[in-house]
Amino acid sequence: MSSKRLSRLKHGIIGQTRKIDPTELACAVLKSLPAVLLGTLLNILDGVSYGMIIFPAFGVFSGLGGMGVSMFFVSTAVAQLVYCLGGSSFAGANGSMMIEVVPFFHILASTIARDIGDSYPKEIIATTIAAFALSSVLTGLSFFLLGYLRLGVLIGFFPRHILVGCIGGVGVFLILTGLTVSTRLPSDALDPPTLETLRYFILNSHALAQWIPPLVLAVLLRFITMRWKHQLVFPVYFMIVPAVFYVVVAAARLDLGALRRDGWLFDMAEGAGGGEDRWYEFYSYLDLGLIQFTPLWTTLPIQFALHVFHHSHPVSLDVDVDTNKELLAHGYSNLLAGFLGTVPNYLVYVNTLLFYRVGGGTRIAGFLLAVATFILLMIGTGPIAYIPVMVVSALILVLGIDLVKEALWDTRHRVSRMEYITIVSIMVMMTAWDFVIGVLFGIVVSCFFFVVQNSQRRSIRACYTGESAISTVRRPAAHRAYIREVSKQTRVLRLQGFLFFGTITHVEETLRNIVEDATWQRNPVRFVVVDLSLVVGVDMSAAEAFVRVQRLLAAKGVVLVFCGVTADSLCGKALSSVGILQEPSVEVFETLNDAMEWTENAYLRAWFRAQKSWTTPITLPGRRDTSLSFDDTLTGSPRQMQLRDVGERTIAGEFLDKHPENSSEPYNTLLNAFSSYHDVDQNTFKQIAPYFERFTFPDGFVLWENNDAPDGLYIIESGILRASYKFAEHSPVIEESMVSGTLAGELSALSGMPRNARVVVEQQAVLWKLSLENIRRLEAEQPHLAQIFVQLVLKAAKVDTDILLAALATR
Repeated sequence: MSSKRLSRLKHGIIGQTRKIDPTELACAVLKSLPAVLLGTLLNILDGVSYGMIIFPAFGVFSGLGGMGVSMFFVSTAVAQLVYCLGGSSFAGANGSMMIEVVPFFHILASTIARDIGDSYPKEIIATTIAAFALSSVLTGLSFFLLGYLRLGVLIGFFPRHILVGCIGGVGVFLILTGLTVSTRLPSDALDPPTLETLRYFILNSHALAQWIPPLVLAVLLRFITMRWKHQLVFPVYFMIVPAVFYVVVAAARLDLGALRRDGWLFDMAEGAGGGEDRWYEFYSYLDLGLIQFTPLWTTLPIQFALHVFHHSHPVSLDVDVDTNKELLAHGYSNLLAGFLGTVPNYLVYVNTLLFYRVGGGTRIAGFLLAVATFILLMIGTGPIAYIPVMVVSALILVLGIDLVKEALWDTRHRVSRMEYITIVSIMVMMTAWDFVIGVLFGIVVSCFFFVVQNSQRRSIRACYTGESAISTVRRPAAHRAYIREVSKQTRVLRLQGFLFFGTITHVEETLRNIVEDATWQRNPVRFVVVDLSLVVGVDMSAAEAFVRVQRLLAAKGVVLVFCGVTADSLCGKALSSVGILQEPSVEVFETLNDAMEWTENAYLRAWFRAQKSWTTPITLPGRRDTSLSFDDTLTGSPRQMQLRDVGERTIAGEFLDKHPENSSEPYNTLLNAFSSYHDVDQNTFKQIAPYFERFTFPDGFVLWENNDAPDGLYIIESGILRASYKFAEHSPVIEESMVSGTLAGELSALSGMPRNARVVVEQQAVLWKLSLENIRRLEAEQPHLAQIFVQLVLKAAKVDTDILLAALATR
């Protein structure tokens, strides 16, 4: 590794170094002492209460509480060093063993003891310690990879209510553990509770005297902290309790040995081998030759559940920090803890906050806390023999009550009913069966409720007929009137969200209802347009549902049109996988406008072919022609008869109004553009015609660009123009086709304002242009005629604008 890379690594771990004045250093140390004392006290309280229960208190693990305390302080010291040396963004971060995973440790220990057998206590203990260390290594490795690959955002994907349910299950476990610790019973005495055990707890006066005081102390502390929220209340409270205990012992002149035998003080002489007052004693049990790898392998499912629980904890950190950096720090600290043969650790946010409030917001304070923790480690576990059992029990009960309250009480108005049911069910499963089963059950229940909740969401955004979704094509008034009526045979279904087996049922039912007999006789349908532009994905069940619907529609002669999808999109690939896009009666378009334009062209072609005009009188827009064939006579079915009747009332009149003697241009073009306004004398068009000039433009010719100065207005004799509107940088391009018999550039020409679109000749076009000079000449020579013409243009422009706005409103 190069020196430059080493320098970068050093800077990332330690930070920017600088020379420190000795006086400044001494002042910083003195200012940090109150915080260090508070942090040390918190570590003592946590280490004694939770380190004592790392190992279950039954079988070969009885009496290993001191070993658990040593492992607690080793892990805490490692985490503290990593964080204070620059691993964490918090200069005064407080590291500690991950307390909430103690239930999983008990499962690991019980599983290993059951697999190996009670006849091999040394092998059981060695394998159990190895399992604890393996959990640290796996946790550290995963944290490191998430941070190194900058995937910290994935932590937030873990469902919060599953974490809360797991926390509540841990709370119940700690309450039960607090009761067993206070009565000095095995830790599995209440797992599950037997009738004999319950009688002992309720009817035995000695047991009552042991578990009621710590429970009262825990509840009393909660009431005190509700009234006084100062950060020193908690540590001072648990300093007073042992002091009062020894005052009572001194006043009553009680024998400490007798108290220890009766379960009021811890007996550190008992256990597997004794001698746990030396902190490194647990390494004597970690003999590689005694580790049984087969039982260790069987604990991998438990390690997985433990792993999931580890990764859910950073979600609860309510501070805006660099998550990836914190994950790296947790990776380093847990890898080191694992290699040192101890348990996982993490940054304790609550302790860190208290540390900061009393002046511990520097890395010097964090380093001093690490030194103090190491001193506690060196002292060993001997002093634990003089700590009252009720203090440790009360500490465990306090945390258990807090976690249960956080899970059940604090969430009662913050989560949905299904989420609350999930929380309670996880707690019940963890308590009645197993923590691993509880975690897996929570994930399964969450998936089930997720499906149920999303199945209740509306996947159909809108459903309407084609007359409400006319395309943006500018057409002659007669064609537009025809299309508006016959588009009732088009049904548009706009979908949204993710289509899966839970939401597609309603969609399939809606599509089937379109072709049901009663509905079909009343409103026959020719096209069903399914808009998928707001759909994020389609699963196989939904895709196969579309196949079933397509077969039903095809049997009725209905064409299924998909839009808002491409062959390369996720939805397109899902539909292609079941072969529906390759069906002959299925069409695919990128936008809803393209789909509606295609259906409108199909209706127009049907009319013209029925009139034996196989060459359509006008060129129809669209980048794809349809091979769809209607009955040439438009007779027989209600759908065809409707096309014939509407065509005779609309388009047929366009041809009847034309006389052979008046077939010159631009008269015919003017007549097509303005003939729908019956209050105009057709002779007016003859008087206006001389002011127009004829132009022919090839395919691809750009008539004007956006913001160009206007040069006049155009009336299309033949061909197609396409206008592209771009109203803002973030908005999509809106396209509008213009066919023969329509106007282009009329508003900008009359107003004298810049063009608002880019217009290109899509198919070779013959245009009649009324230039600005000719407009002024018309106004000067025939002002009345000019006024009539401007009114006609404004009427046509208003209709075209209304059509464009209506089309945009339905997109």
